[in-house]
Amino acid sequence: MIFLHGSGERGADVEKVKLHGPPEIVATHPGFPFILVSPLLEADGDWDTAKLGRLLQQVRKDYRVDPNRIYLTGLSRGGHAAWRWAAERPDLFAAVAPVAGTGNSAIACRLKDMPVWAFHGDNDDIVRPIGSFAMVEAIRQCPGLTAQPVLTIFPATNHNSWDQSYRGDALYRWFLEQRRATPAPKQ
Repeated sequence: MIFLHGSGERGADVEKVKLHGPPEIVATHPGFPFILVSPLLEADGDWDTAKLGRLLQQVRKDYRVDPNRIYLTGLSRGGHAAWRWAAERPDLFAAVAPVAGTGNSAIACRLKDMPVWAFHGDNDDIVRPIGSFAMVEAIRQCPGLTAQPVLTIFPATNHNSWDQSYRGDALYRWFLEQRRATPAPKQ
């Protein structure tokens, strides 16, 4: 599982990555059933999918990674990047779960065969939930759709929809149910 954090965790302090999402879960539940990759984005930086691809390639070289079960998730800035990277490289991932992120609906059909579960707060005034609605609806309209995308909207929730998204085991069970029909390429 690759987890991409949000803007608030950028910088030089790697401990900040543990504030939210899967890294926070791993810190308190060491039996987490994934190899978790949580890169740290430099201050004022944005996620570079080419760099992320090189990181994934190195992880696959160094660890026993099932190429049929590589999962991608991220929150806020990381949610934007999860949409983007999954659309750029749908051949790599078994599933994607963007949280409080917006994608480019013009390329949404690249995700028509990938399981998608997006999350957003209905009162998010930082990243408007219309971006998640637009992506999911664009995927649903794709010819030859093979994987119905799911969108969970949390009522009375602002930007921090990640606490509800990542706590509990529903998302993790869903990830574990997903696998690619053909192995991800070595890159």
